[in-house]
Amino acid sequence: MNNLHPIDRFVRALAGIVLLELGYFWLAGGLQIGAFVVGAVLLITALVRFCPLYSLLGLRTGNTQTTAPGKALTVLAGVALLAVLVGGIYGSHFMTRKLFLEDFNAMNDHYKQTLFLTGKNERAKANEKYDLLLPAFARFQAKYSAYRPYALKSDTQLSSDLVAVQGMLAGVNEQVRTGDLQQAHLALEKVRPVFQQMFKRNGFSMLSVALVDFHDDMELMLEAAASKNADKLVALYPQVSDKLKAIEAEANDAEIQTIRKNLDALRSQAEAKALDALPAAGDALKTSFVKVYLKRG
Repeated sequence: MNNLHPIDRFVRALAGIVLLELGYFWLAGGLQIGAFVVGAVLLITALVRFCPLYSLLGLRTGNTQTTAPGKALTVLAGVALLAVLVGGIYGSHFMTRKLFLEDFNAMNDHYKQTLFLTGKNERAKANEKYDLLLPAFARFQAKYSAYRPYALKSDTQLSSDLVAVQGMLAGVNEQVRTGDLQQAHLALEKVRPVFQQMFKRNGFSMLSVALVDFHDDMELMLEAAASKNADKLVALYPQVSDKLKAIEAEANDAEIQTIRKNLDALRSQAEAKALDALPAAGDALKTSFVKVYLKRG
């Protein structure tokens, strides 16, 4: 039995594909289920050329006598549907990933600034950024606890990670406001590995991940520089240099080349036993890294 006109069938197939893609890539909860159900019904009725609802209501847009579209129109319609399918999959995958990263970076910028300012012992500015960080993270957590972009659909650990980070951020409130800012800085440092693992397990190849990896080992060198421990600096250099190579593989512009220059200069000072020059060389390395991290990490 046929009660659908070819144009009706094409529109149903088009709408069905769009709804299935919306459900898979963009929606969550009841909206996702609804999109899957309606999309599947539209595609099936377009395929069999029969709509049960039309039959119950006594409606029809076509019948067995309806002139079938020519071969050229059929091919054109098939190509159009295939283009919508493939284009929608590619576009949705790209855009959901892009929007997630934009949301993350907007929130993470407040985190990085708070971390940096607590490390610099600048309480007033640290409080300003912390006041922006808490609501920004709350919005991020609320959104991505309920909704998963395609790139994170299989991440069963994301919600628990976000809860853990929320506890870390709330836990430094008293220290940031009136307490020991250095302890607040150290506590906030524990958030970064959580973000780092989140990106790694979901297959994100990002400069920020490499920057975080480098930062942890670089801090060991900075401590050695501050204490004028030349032997430790020389021993640490190979592993820190390897982490910097990972950054250079992602990007190697003038700013990152400055990090390399300062890292190598610090090693040279250590090898020459220029102990008094080590703290200043360490500061230069940190400054060049922070410039990149705050902008692109």
